[in-house]
Amino acid sequence: MASNIPKDHPRYLSLMTRERMADALKRGLIHETGLIAHGRGEAFDYLLGEKTPDVADEAARVAAAHLLLAKNPVISMNGNDVALAAAEAVELAGAVNAKIEVNLFHRSPERVSRLVRELEAAGGKGVLGENPDALVSGLSHDRAMCTTDGIHSADVVLVPLEDGDRCKALLKMGKTVIAIDLNPLSRTARGATVTIVDNIVRAIPNMTRHAKILSRVDRETLLEITHAWDNEEGLRRVMEIMVQHLSQASFP
Repeated sequence: MASNIPKDHPRYLSLMTRERMADALKRGLIHETGLIAHGRGEAFDYLLGEKTPDVADEAARVAAAHLLLAKNPVISMNGNDVALAAAEAVELAGAVNAKIEVNLFHRSPERVSRLVRELEAAGGKGVLGENPDALVSGLSHDRAMCTTDGIHSADVVLVPLEDGDRCKALLKMGKTVIAIDLNPLSRTARGATVTIVDNIVRAIPNMTRHAKILSRVDRETLLEITHAWDNEEGLRRVMEIMVQHLSQASFP
């Protein structure tokens, strides 16, 4: 991926992320609509000041505890997730002993294979998704397609980025759903067990950091961490941060 964006540009990180997304589109990793979804998320990230608020870091810690407690944790990845955080997701999977499964709304066998290869190139082992043999109940589109060993039998599923109907369907199947979603008003954010309102490029490394620390504590402590979390309160706190950020904005 070539770019002539100077490193001293005030929007360097954001612009480089856009370059990564454009490159991923050219390589057939993401669908065209993924660019729209990324732009929407970037707008909400502005309202966070493009940094992780304390409440999002707290949510990342709770999410890490859930993953460590799980018998069969699964990290679900779509094209945007892979384009933005393939290596980071692989590291998190190693830290919590989770499986990784590619799951897409705009699904084609070719794109699934490309994404699996991309995750494998980042160090992923046994990445699932190419051979779905089960369905998520209640979905009438391709996101229903999953694997028995992965999403279908998972007790905890990490769903990065917006995925409202599948989030609801997974909850109905009795699963704990962890969402990473910059939009605190989305169906995913409001429905998930734990919602991390943060940019995926920050949220996943934060989860990994917490997982490495929490891997040294006992099960009772992990349970206390998960039971103490109030997702509705977490969303309220992050919306207050966004409103405050807007109210304090100054103009020349």
